[in-house]
Amino acid sequence: MTVDPVATIVWVVAFVAVTVTVTGLSRRVGWSAPIVLVLVGAAVSFIPWVPTIEVEPDFILYGLLPPLLFAAAIRTSFSDVRARRDGILLLSVGLVAFTVVTVGLTAWLIVPAISLAAAFAFGAVVAPTDAVAVTAIAGRLNLPRRLVTVLEGESLLNDATALVALNAAIAAIMSAANVGAAPLTPWGIVLEFVIAVVVGVGVGLIVGFVLGFIRKQLKAPVLDTSLSLITPYLAFIPAQFLHGSGVLAVVVAGLYLGFRAPVIQTAESRIAESLNWRTIQFLLENAVFLFIGLSLFSILKAALSDGPGVWQTIVISIALLLVIFLARLVWMLFTTSVYRFGPRLLRQRGWSWRTGIAVSLAGIRGVVTLAAVFLLPEETPGRAFLQFLAFVVVVGTLLETVALPYFIRLLKLPPPDFSQEMTEVRMLLAEAQNFGLARLESEVTDAVEQRVVDRLRINATFLSDALENPAAEGFEEPAEAYNRLRRVMIQAEREAVLSARAEGRYQERAVKSVLAKIDVEETELNLGHRRGDKSPS
Repeated sequence: MTVDPVATIVWVVAFVAVTVTVTGLSRRVGWSAPIVLVLVGAAVSFIPWVPTIEVEPDFILYGLLPPLLFAAAIRTSFSDVRARRDGILLLSVGLVAFTVVTVGLTAWLIVPAISLAAAFAFGAVVAPTDAVAVTAIAGRLNLPRRLVTVLEGESLLNDATALVALNAAIAAIMSAANVGAAPLTPWGIVLEFVIAVVVGVGVGLIVGFVLGFIRKQLKAPVLDTSLSLITPYLAFIPAQFLHGSGVLAVVVAGLYLGFRAPVIQTAESRIAESLNWRTIQFLLENAVFLFIGLSLFSILKAALSDGPGVWQTIVISIALLLVIFLARLVWMLFTTSVYRFGPRLLRQRGWSWRTGIAVSLAGIRGVVTLAAVFLLPEETPGRAFLQFLAFVVVVGTLLETVALPYFIRLLKLPPPDFSQEMTEVRMLLAEAQNFGLARLESEVTDAVEQRVVDRLRINATFLSDALENPAAEGFEEPAEAYNRLRRVMIQAEREAVLSARAEGRYQERAVKSVLAKIDVEETELNLGHRRGDKSPS
């Protein structure tokens, strides 16, 4: 079949235009953009001349998922994830396993004509939360920083556990269909999980280290950003080929490169990368929700021919949504009890009942569920109906976000201490500036006019004076001297901030805020120098 390139381009442009327009209008009126995009897509899918959307699982798994995960990972604090690793592991491994079993058994009991393996496959499909949706909601609700870290860490890492469980269930389905696949034993599932984790983490670290070394040699932001754009695929594809977790490889590479960015990248490269990945993340994450809506017509049509009937479908859908919600709530109550009443080490790291309930409310599903459900083989009993149920779960959990702000207010969780964060920003910035001034004293020579040093010390007006009073004979041009010495100071300031971060004396948010301020000034200096602009400001 020949593909019309012009028509393809037109549809891509229309897709982006609708995504941007709907998201912008939704934000303006205070609605949930993902929900509106799903509804718009669903409505459009019923228009006769709109082409039927056929979901290709490899396109989502290999095309959309890696960049979405990488965009979230490079913006996630590695220090915070490491500090909350116990809670994150309880959710990304323990909760996923509990959800697979609970939802799988429920689906096996209430969905007609599906096998136990197919039911567990469905449980694995709907188990992982969506990193993009969780991050967006967490940022909008001003949740406590610790809670945000746990939710983001969970949603980044739980995909690996879910996909291992899905692979095990698919092997059982294929074996039952007599197509040559041997069912996995419990020990085989554990071994597959260990291999997936070890290979995924290993590939992610290797890719992060190698690309970090290469990017440290690149000074042009265009080259650095270009390499950044292919990084998630360089991590995902080899990990998948080696039977590891491509998801975990992308997350590890993103966390590593995000943490090492102040050392391996120039300030301009960091700013360019941040803006580019924010744009990519915005387009992809919102396009996925529109894509979900556009796919609804074909999924619904297949489900009606494969399902048990309208009313029974409604009852099954509601029952599964309730079980998914209750499974998360029960697990959170269990883990909160362990933290509250367990050994003293756990009690010191525990969270409150209100925090546990808040975590249980933030179980939003998204792109991973969408991709995973289409990985089910044709031999899966009730495959089309299970695909429809997965879409119901994605949309149903998205609808939770409408009521989530109300429940969060009822829980009366303490908001982030913005005044404390600003105090830390000022303290760290002052500390960095002191190091910069100390470095300035060691760099000043007789060839530098005193007015340059005064400008560096008091941040006074400089450009007009430099233009009106050129440097005396034998002295370095004031603007050039200012730029050179200010760069030296900036380097010292950045070293001081990184040293403070390594010692754990400030919160990561304060560290990133100060590094961003330093990056902006360094970028401005470099841009002014390349333009021929002699202004240091």
